[in-house]
Amino acid sequence: MALQFRVLGTLEVTNDGDRVALPSTRHQRVIAALLLTPNSVVPLSKLVEAVWDDEPPATAVKQVQNCVSVLRERLGGSGKGGGHVIVTEGPGYRIAVTEEQLDLLRFTRGLSDARQLAAECRLPEAVREARAALGLWGGSVLDGLCVSVLANRVTLLNEQRLGAIEQCVEWQLALGQHQDVAAELMELVAEHPLREKLHAQLMLALHRGGRQADALNVFHQLRTRLVDELGIDPGSEVLQLHERILAGEPQPPRELEPPRSEAGPPAAETVGAAKEPFAGPRDERLDRAVGELASAISRQWTVEVEMRSLNRPEPVPVRWSGTGRQVAAVASAVLGDGPDGARPDRLTLCGGLGDVVAQFRQIPARQLVVLGEPGAGKSVMAILFTLGLLSDPLPGEPIPVLLPLASWNPHREHLHRWLARRLVEEYPALANRSAYGPDAATRLVLEGRIIPVLDGLDETPPALHAAAIDALDRAVAGGRPLVVTCRSTDYEFAVNQAGSMLASAAVVEIEPVVVEDAIAFLTARRRLGETRWQPLVDHLRQNPDGPPAQALRTPLMVDLARTAYAHPGSNPADLCDPARFPDRAAIEGHLLDAYLPAVYRQAPAPPAHHGSPASGHSYDPRQAERWLTFLAQHVHRLPARNLAWWRLDRSVPRLVSSLYLGLPPAVLFALSGWLAGGPLVGTIYGLSFVVAGCLAHAVGRRPGPMHVEFRMRGTGGRFLRRFVIGVVIAVCLGLGWSLSAGVIGLLAVVFGLSIGVHVWLGTPVDVRGVSSPASVLRNDRAAAAWFALSLTVSLGLFYAMAFAFSRETRFLGVLDGRFDLALVLAGGVAAALLGHFLMRMVGSVIYGLAGAAIGGLVFRSAPDPVTAFAVGLVFGLAVGLTVCLARAWGASVVTRAWLAARGSTPLRLMRFLDDAHRRGVLRQVGAVYQFRHARLEERLAARASQGSVKRASPSRRRRMKRRVPA
Repeated sequence: MALQFRVLGTLEVTNDGDRVALPSTRHQRVIAALLLTPNSVVPLSKLVEAVWDDEPPATAVKQVQNCVSVLRERLGGSGKGGGHVIVTEGPGYRIAVTEEQLDLLRFTRGLSDARQLAAECRLPEAVREARAALGLWGGSVLDGLCVSVLANRVTLLNEQRLGAIEQCVEWQLALGQHQDVAAELMELVAEHPLREKLHAQLMLALHRGGRQADALNVFHQLRTRLVDELGIDPGSEVLQLHERILAGEPQPPRELEPPRSEAGPPAAETVGAAKEPFAGPRDERLDRAVGELASAISRQWTVEVEMRSLNRPEPVPVRWSGTGRQVAAVASAVLGDGPDGARPDRLTLCGGLGDVVAQFRQIPARQLVVLGEPGAGKSVMAILFTLGLLSDPLPGEPIPVLLPLASWNPHREHLHRWLARRLVEEYPALANRSAYGPDAATRLVLEGRIIPVLDGLDETPPALHAAAIDALDRAVAGGRPLVVTCRSTDYEFAVNQAGSMLASAAVVEIEPVVVEDAIAFLTARRRLGETRWQPLVDHLRQNPDGPPAQALRTPLMVDLARTAYAHPGSNPADLCDPARFPDRAAIEGHLLDAYLPAVYRQAPAPPAHHGSPASGHSYDPRQAERWLTFLAQHVHRLPARNLAWWRLDRSVPRLVSSLYLGLPPAVLFALSGWLAGGPLVGTIYGLSFVVAGCLAHAVGRRPGPMHVEFRMRGTGGRFLRRFVIGVVIAVCLGLGWSLSAGVIGLLAVVFGLSIGVHVWLGTPVDVRGVSSPASVLRNDRAAAAWFALSLTVSLGLFYAMAFAFSRETRFLGVLDGRFDLALVLAGGVAAALLGHFLMRMVGSVIYGLAGAAIGGLVFRSAPDPVTAFAVGLVFGLAVGLTVCLARAWGASVVTRAWLAARGSTPLRLMRFLDDAHRRGVLRQVGAVYQFRHARLEERLAARASQGSVKRASPSRRRRMKRRVPA
C-alpha cells in the first residue's frame, strides 16, 4: 500500500516512500487524534480539544474542518473504492486504514498472534512474533508531539509496549534464554527504576546466569528507591524471589512458569480436576479466617438477594453460552488436552443461572469472563454464582469473594495488593493480627485461598480497560481462579485495540431474554382474573422483533416494566403505542423514568434489622427523585461511582467546603484569644486558624473512616508506650511555658491518659462483621468523638494551666516583648504534631505555622482561676472541633447539613439511603451504596446535566453540552 502512517515514534506520513509534509502542528494533532483510534469515529469536539489544549476560539470547528480538507488533499484518494482516507461519519471523522498502512495496527496484531502462539505452547514462535511487533517501535508514541487530550491514550500505548516486553521476557526466561534478556532488562530497569516486574525478571536472569551478587544488588537498589521515594517496601513477589535467591537456585515465580509441554498434562491431571490452591504448612488462624469469611460472604449476599427481590418468585430467566466474539483464546488453550491426548477445537459452555457453578468447575484454570449488554444480568449472575459456590463447596476449594472492580487502577496497584486492601475494607477484622495472624488478607490472596469474582470491568475508566485485562492475565497466569464481568462491547473493543486477553479463561455471553421468559416474569404475580397484561403479552408474541420485544430483551428492562406497571391502575398496553414509543430507546427511557415514581408510590419499606438505621418511612416521589438525581450526578463524576457518605463533600465546591469546615473552629479560637488577651490577640488567633483550617481542608486529604471497636483486653503494652509519649509531650510543653513541677506532673498524667486511651479503639476481632455504611459511620463517629474528647481535655487543660500559672519567663522577646521566638518554636511543634495527626504532612505544615503564630504571643496571666478555666475550655473546644471536622464523620455531618439546607439531599440522609436500598433503588456493596444499575444512574445524571445546561448562560451552555453523558 502506497500510503503509510507511523505513530509508534515520531509522527510520520509517507506516500510511495516520499514523506508527506503536514503544514502545521494543528494538522499534526488532527491526524494524530484520528490515527490513535483507527477506523473509529472521533467526534468533532474531541478533535477541537486535541488541537487546542486550553480554551478554543469561536471558529474552532471551522478551523478543524479546514484542517481535514487540507489533509485530504495531501493524502490523496487512497481510501476504499478510491475515496478519501479521512471519512466524514456521524458526529465526526474516521480515518480508514488497514494493518499494512498503520504500524499501531500491525503491532496490535503481532502481539495478539504472539499470545495465541504462546497459548498453543509454541514459545519460540511467540518470541519471534513479539520481537517483530516490538521492532515497529521507534520511540514513545507521537514522540515530540505534546497533546494533553491524547495523553491517556499515549500513556496506555506506551504501557502496552512495556507490558509486551515483560511478556516476551517471561517467555524467553521460560525457554532458558536468561543471558539473552539480561542486558535489555538492565536498560529497562534504568529507565523504569520503580517497576517491580522488570526488577524481578532481571534478578531471575542474573541469578540463573551465575551472578547471585548482582541479582541481590538489583533487589537492594529497588528496595532503597521504593522506601525513599514512596515509603513502601517491594511487593510480596519480589520479596519471595529475593528469599529464594538467598536460599539457592529459585523456582520460577508463578508468573514465569513455562507452559505445559506438547505431551500434555501429567497423568494425574484431568480436565476439570480441582487443584490444591496452596501448599506448605497450614495456619489454623488463617483457616479460621477462611471459614468465618465464607459465612460472612454468604450472609452478606443472601441479604442483598432479599433486598433486590430476586426470589419474588425467582429472577428473570437468564441463559448464557460461549461468546461468538473474537475475544477468547482457542478452545485447546482454555480446556487443555483431554485424558486421551485429544485437543478440543470447540468450547461448548452454555446453561442458565443454576448451571454456572458446575460449568465453572469444569474449566481447568477456573477462569471465566461473563459478557453481556447493559442490564443483561451480569451482576445478578455474579451474586448467585458466589452463593452457589458457598452453598456446595468442594474440599479444598477457595471461597469466592465478590468485589466491584471500579476502584482498581492497574497502573497504580497490582491486582493482588488491591484485592488484599479491599478485603480489609469489606471485612475489617482481617487486619486483626492476634485473631488471624499478620497480613491475613494478603496471605489469603497470595496463597490462593479466595476466588476473586470481579464485577464491572466496564465501570473502570475506558482508558484502563486494556491495561486491566493485561494485568488480570499476568496476575492469574499461574492458574489462579478468577471470574470477571464486563459489558460485551467494552471488552471486545479493549481486546481488539490492545490484543490483551485472559489466555486461559472461558468467555461466555449472556443471551437476550426470550419473549416467553419475559412474559412469564411479567405475569408471575398477576391476580386471578387480571387481564391488563394481556394486550402487551399478545403484542410481544405477534411482534417478536417490535420495539417492546426489543426493549424487554434484558432482565433489567423486564424487571423495570413489572415495577413500573405494578399498580392495578396502570396499563402495560401503553408500551404497544407506536406514537408514544416508536423504538426501543424510547421504551427503555420511559421505563427508567417511570421506575422511581413507581417505587416511591408503593408502601414504605420494611423496618431495618437491629444495628441499621430506622426505616419504614414514606417519601414524596418527586422529592425523592430530586434527591436521587442530585446523588446520581455526584456519583457520576467519581471514578469508582460509589455513593460513600464520607465523600459527599466532593459534590460541593472546594472553596465552599473549606470555608464551612475551617470557619467554626476559627471562631472558637478567636473567642479564646479574645478572652485571654483582648481584641488584638483574638484577631490573631482567629485569622491564624481560619487561614490554616480553610487551607488545610482545601489542599489536604482527610483520612477515611476508621473501622474500630472498643476493646481493652491485650492493650497493656501499647497503652504504656502511648502513655509515655503523652508524658514527654506534656513535660516539653510545661517547660516551654515555665510551669511548676506540680502543674507539669498533672499535665503529664492527663496527656498520658489522653494519648494512651486511643489504643482501646482497636481492630475488630470477628471477620463475620461485614462493613456497611451504617456500621462504618458508627465506628468512625465513635473514633472522632473519642479523639476530640481526649484532645479537648488535654490541650484545654494545658492552655488553662499555662494561662493561669505561667511564670512569664521570656527567652527571645521581640516587638517590645510582645512576641517570643522561643515560644514560637514550642507552639509550632505542638500544633504541627496535632496537624500531622489530622492530615499528615500537609496538616503538619499548615497547622504548625498557625501554632507558631499564636504560640509566640505574650500577654498577661489570668486574673483569676475562673477566667483561666473558661479560656481553657473554649480553647479545648476549638481543638476538639478542629479534630472532629478533620475526621470523616465530622466533615460529613456539616456537609450533609449544607446539602440539606440547599435542598439537594434530605436532612437525615443516611435514613433516606437505607430506605432507598430497601426499596431496591440502591444496592449495598460493603461500606458504600451504588445505584441498582449504571443505566439508572446515567439516566438521572444526564437529566441533571441537561437541566444545568438549560439554566446556564449561553457561553457556559456550549461548554457544558460537551460534557453531558449520553
